[in-house]
Amino acid sequence: MTASIDAHVRLDTRPTHPSAAQAVLTGTQARVASTALEAAGWSAAATGVMVLARIDHEEPYWAADAAQHLTAEGITVEITPRLQEAIDEEWTWPNYPMPWCTRNEIREVSDQAQKVHDDIRNGHLLIHAHAHDGHTTVAVGTYLHQGGKSVYLHGEDHLRQIADTFDSPAEALVAFENAHAAEMRPGPAPLTDTERAATAARSVFDVTTAKLEPSRPELEAVPIYLADAGDHDALLGTFLDTHGEFEKWRTWSDETTHAIHESQTLRIERVHETQARETAWTVAAYETPVSDRMWHLTASGATPAPVLQNLLDHLADGDGWDTVIGVPVGERTVTTATQPLTEAGWKHTLTGHGIRWTSPDGQAGVRFDPLTAQAPQSPATWTIWAGPDPDRPTWAITASPHTPSSLLADLSETLAHETGTRQPQPGRRDHRTRLAASAPAAPAVTSGRPASRSC
Repeated sequence: MTASIDAHVRLDTRPTHPSAAQAVLTGTQARVASTALEAAGWSAAATGVMVLARIDHEEPYWAADAAQHLTAEGITVEITPRLQEAIDEEWTWPNYPMPWCTRNEIREVSDQAQKVHDDIRNGHLLIHAHAHDGHTTVAVGTYLHQGGKSVYLHGEDHLRQIADTFDSPAEALVAFENAHAAEMRPGPAPLTDTERAATAARSVFDVTTAKLEPSRPELEAVPIYLADAGDHDALLGTFLDTHGEFEKWRTWSDETTHAIHESQTLRIERVHETQARETAWTVAAYETPVSDRMWHLTASGATPAPVLQNLLDHLADGDGWDTVIGVPVGERTVTTATQPLTEAGWKHTLTGHGIRWTSPDGQAGVRFDPLTAQAPQSPATWTIWAGPDPDRPTWAITASPHTPSSLLADLSETLAHETGTRQPQPGRRDHRTRLAASAPAAPAVTSGRPASRSC
């Protein structure tokens, strides 16, 4: 009979990274459990907390495997219901390139890819160079142990395999250069989205156990246009996970991700690692997959996440992508787009740049420029912003002349009535809005045809 060990392990999914697993360890002999988990690929995230984050999304399977081994050692293990649900779930990779493999064989291939990933991450496998062979990433490297064996790697994430071996780094590099001279780049390839997510899951401390969670300032409720930017990458990831009609396309540099609708007529571009005022999102709609662009919209890096969520929800609804591009943008279009602002008492004024609606607290606004609406190459007939003014915004959304009025009305409704949260800012007053009794109607405006699609 196995002797009982004074260690308790609570296994759960990772709260902010649900594809990962975490273990909370307690007891006078918790170190015994942590040593066993470290040997199985788990990483320490905090005192008494360990995380399993893999590139093959098989964390539930390996968490169950760890539970069996820990129990066999006499350690008490608890598995939460949500992790157990993930363990019991039957799933498979869509469009798996080796359809003849059984589920267990697929898991074996993925585990080998995971070991290569871990060897690179832990410094055991030194990558000399990488390239793109037209289909996927390839690389060449040398194990610093194992007698200095050099390897040729093919594929990314859970599909990466050792395709060939060499007796020396020189032999490996010569062969790699002969095959990929034009595309060859020094060092390892940029991390994939999956690798970045795994790194984040291992490094961010977000356990739900109150005693272990660091104190955080209580978030304050504010008008949505003053909310924190949040995590734009996570927002896009969730959107793609829940809307299968959009397909993810990642550029070779890893700096940009595209989400393209199955119709090929609506495209979303997300540029990662942008500054707060730089363009981080571009949305464009086309009449056909090969036609000129009908309309487009951009959002800067500091745009509040709930505002972007509203935009993505509207796009996912599939309502209002098409727009009539052969007629001018008239009074009816402008009135429809801004009616929620008028009803909420936003101040309506005429300026040298056109028509402006300003929030009661003066912290946000919407501007329509009738002159640019008539310019065939106009990139920004509409400007939505928060900050001192549209020329010095904290964040901004710009839209071309024929952006659907239903989409703009949704954004106006969001700005006028919804709230968000942000980190407390000492010394700043609460922003309170007051409804005005009335506001003047917008004057009629006209415009020409929209800008054509850029290269």
